[in-house]
Amino acid sequence: MVENFLREAVSLVLGRQFEEIAKLLNSKKPVNEFLIAKKLDITINQTRNLLYKLSDYGLVISNRKKDKKKGWYTYFWRLDILKTLEFLKTNLFKRKEQLDNQIKSRESKKFYVCERCGLEYSEENALLHDFTCEECGEVFTLKDNSKVLKGLKRQLDKIHQEIKEIAVEVDKEQEKVDKIKEKELEREAIEKSEKRKANAKERKRLKAKEDRKNGIKPKPVKKKARRSAYPKAYPKGHKRNSGAKKKKAKKAKKKLVKKKAGAKKKVVKKTKKKVSKKKVKGKSVKKK
Repeated sequence: MVENFLREAVSLVLGRQFEEIAKLLNSKKPVNEFLIAKKLDITINQTRNLLYKLSDYGLVISNRKKDKKKGWYTYFWRLDILKTLEFLKTNLFKRKEQLDNQIKSRESKKFYVCERCGLEYSEENALLHDFTCEECGEVFTLKDNSKVLKGLKRQLDKIHQEIKEIAVEVDKEQEKVDKIKEKELEREAIEKSEKRKANAKERKRLKAKEDRKNGIKPKPVKKKARRSAYPKAYPKGHKRNSGAKKKKAKKAKKKLVKKKAGAKKKVVKKTKKKVSKKKVKGKSVKKK
């Protein structure tokens, strides 16, 4: 869909015979002008003239690179898809206005035609010629505008549909461009912050060097005091429970649990000893 629109836009500027250049220029990376000339089978000067025409309408983006061996500059080109679609959209709006005017004139005015010559005249021009053809002398007949109106309205509907489709593609392309710009801005911001940090480090280094030359000792770096977990000012009735107190409370709980467990074990041992003694006494009695 987009390729068809790009071809149509290029053909409006260069003509139908050079619409294939749109396919070559519709790429993410710019294309070498010598490669374009080779693909189209035309000279480099003809290729440049075509590209300059597109550039006059703002439909292409170019950048140049210097050849290290030969020393001259070679240009690389690609289509600006967003601007090309917008150019086609504005052109379609102009065509739509022309068709609207033609439909209005056909609906409101009368037209006459010479059936032998096939020449068409408006009512005013027909009056000037006395409703007779100057070339063959035949009398004009009133033209039926119904067929012409149907054809014009079909063209208008087609243009309306095309404008809607182009608007959708323009929105998509605009989103892509906005994302690329956002990424570029983020990258620029990161680069600026890195440059600032590097400059600050360099200034510190130079200052330290000057201080050493002048015999000035560097100031001792003060360690930052650890901030307490609680604010300085406490509301009324607030009890401060520090980490040390919590630890003490945990230790005290553990001790109590251990004591209780030890006491239970002692009670069990004592009961076992008593039971064993009773059993021993009972056995001794039976033997006597």
